[in-house]
Amino acid sequence: MSSRSGFLRRAILLVAVSALGLGLAPAASAQLQVPDPATASAEMNLPSVETAPVPGAGILPFVPTYPVLGPTRPVPNYGNVGVFPSENEVVGVASPIHFFFDRPITDRRLAEQTIGIRTEPNVAGKFYWINDRELRWRPLNFWPERSAVTVWAAGRQHTFRTGDALIATYDDHTKKVTVTRSGQVVREMRASSGEAPRWSTYNGIYYTGQRGRAVRMNSALFGLRVEDGGYDSIVNDAVRLSYDGIYIHSAPWSIADQGVRNATHGCINVSPEDAAWYYNNSKNGDPFIVKNSVGRQFGAFDGQGDWNY
Repeated sequence: MSSRSGFLRRAILLVAVSALGLGLAPAASAQLQVPDPATASAEMNLPSVETAPVPGAGILPFVPTYPVLGPTRPVPNYGNVGVFPSENEVVGVASPIHFFFDRPITDRRLAEQTIGIRTEPNVAGKFYWINDRELRWRPLNFWPERSAVTVWAAGRQHTFRTGDALIATYDDHTKKVTVTRSGQVVREMRASSGEAPRWSTYNGIYYTGQRGRAVRMNSALFGLRVEDGGYDSIVNDAVRLSYDGIYIHSAPWSIADQGVRNATHGCINVSPEDAAWYYNNSKNGDPFIVKNSVGRQFGAFDGQGDWNY
């Protein structure tokens, strides 16, 4: 047995045994020590070593990993790269992985080749570019629930996991939002969406992003002045669905419209009780699907339209 394979076998065995012990003694989880692959490979004169999530890691409150041999990767054509979701974050099953480079990238294929993504369970996915400084990767279909993900970029490891599949669907025929968790209906909410024809909410797959208990919304940002029928107000329990300003949020002023007619500028209006529930139960990256609207398809990329092209 070579020293390289011996090191890897011992490291994998160490982590596997430690991971099994976690189920018996959760309090000991903080004691799990995994060799730093970058340091270990340098000190032991090994080829590139990356990390992979331990099988079953998605059910744990963090992602334990073990070292694995990585493919030969080109020298990065950038310095640092920021990664989102954040370290140890639990995200929804529609969350892409974002890479923010510290400089414009001229050779995109080369930059992609410097990045490693390992998942448990294994899922197929694809890279796509937002601009010359932002790259994303997403699975071809929604993540499995409780997936564990390890990203290797710029010589550093980054881990996160997905939680339960919390999927909200707004059907413009019924004017209701139906929320399922792991395939079971957990909430139905009367709603009002964009008034046709000018403000019809686009059909398609959105996902949740930035949120706030109190968010200022000003229609002048997209060219509609208050005096021309726009708005400048604070809304509560708002969860962003698109970069261009579509939120699901509390709208006590439109209770009479919810479940009956569309009367918004594109947002999904729900009652204060339903908005608070969705705010408290959703997380970054949860899918939100709009169907049967008379609006066009949410196909143009606007920052959170990753699943529509």
